[in-house]
Amino acid sequence: MLTKTPRNGKNGKGISRVTELPRISTITDTREILAHAAREARQDNYFIVDVDAHVTETAFWSEVVDRMESDVYKQMARAFKERGNAPGLMNSTPGMLFQDVAGRIPHQQRLGEAVPGGHTHAQVTLVQRAMDSMGIDYMVVFPTPMLVLGMHPQIEMEVVIGNAFNKWLTEEVLPQDPRIKAMLYLPFNHPEASVKCVETYADNPSVIGFSVTSTRFRAVNHDSYMPLYSAIQSSGKPLSFHSGFHWGDQSMQQCNRFISMHAISFVYYNIIHMTNWIMNGMPERFPRLKVMWIESGLAWIPFLMQRLDSEYMMRSSEAPLLKRKPSDYMRDMYYSSQPLERSNIELTEATFKAMNADTQLLFASDWPHWDFDLPSSITTLPFLNEQAKRNILGFNAARLFNLEVPKHKQLKAKPNKTPAKREPVTA
Repeated sequence: MLTKTPRNGKNGKGISRVTELPRISTITDTREILAHAAREARQDNYFIVDVDAHVTETAFWSEVVDRMESDVYKQMARAFKERGNAPGLMNSTPGMLFQDVAGRIPHQQRLGEAVPGGHTHAQVTLVQRAMDSMGIDYMVVFPTPMLVLGMHPQIEMEVVIGNAFNKWLTEEVLPQDPRIKAMLYLPFNHPEASVKCVETYADNPSVIGFSVTSTRFRAVNHDSYMPLYSAIQSSGKPLSFHSGFHWGDQSMQQCNRFISMHAISFVYYNIIHMTNWIMNGMPERFPRLKVMWIESGLAWIPFLMQRLDSEYMMRSSEAPLLKRKPSDYMRDMYYSSQPLERSNIELTEATFKAMNADTQLLFASDWPHWDFDLPSSITTLPFLNEQAKRNILGFNAARLFNLEVPKHKQLKAKPNKTPAKREPVTA
């Protein structure tokens, strides 16, 4: 990266000197990458909850493998590593990893920066650096390569890896900083194992919910999942569907560019699960279960609202459990903001209005992925008043997850000029 720096020359005339800034690499310090974000954070006093950030579990894969419940799978994973094929047992395809834009955004590959030794786990240090740089009070972390684990051809592998990851996260990462939270990985292809996960961690204060990775071929309305939803509802904690992509999906294989597949797939999986969830009456069967949809952006929400309402009004007999229009149930659900579409600000404003964003939208950064958003993605929206910004950045999440807001950040802005029709849901 080049920059011009003015300096004085002969006869007092100004000339420019071109200097080269340090290139960002996989070992660049997080605090340097987010230096501009840190300056923005110091200017405001917002309470911020980042409901979607990521740890790189494969960077500490041996620690995850050590927690596998099966000695057989432990040996298999270690054998992969000995042959130089780490991380073993995963189903991600190395040759198809285009997220780092051919190496031009290297922090997407891995955060290999130096961290001090000692008691604090390296992953904790990396998360803390990102939180402090962006001015975040709580950060909810998810895995990264495991986002496609739902497509693994071996169902038991999702159970073994998912359980080991949850143990690693709750034993090594979460206890070291109360600001770091998690919605634990549910091995959704195995309903009984998912119920066991909820029962194991429901009382863990650092576990604020449970998550299904949306990239999978499973009908969320299948009868085998009813005990799972009942268990999560009883826990009082939310269920989230975290979307992703998978170029191995035959539908996505019709796209000949990564950008094409990436633009569609994150929305595609959540649209299918959302449709099945609503039309099969899950909101009526589990009225106290709070549901959240993550990393699909927001542009798809008004489309699906209008599409499902139109179909329902013509064929309501096929959704006999519904007592309201599909869009009404969608407005009761929660959504993460990232990646926030802003190419047409009028459409963005209409989307916020359609979904009751003041009470239902939660800020997400998706750090350290290549398309991450900063808190300024919310604070700079011209159509939001101050109270709406504070709600979206943190107060909505505080209510949903029952998080403590520091006293010095419990600021109240002036009431909205046009208050939302429905009150915020109290967790």
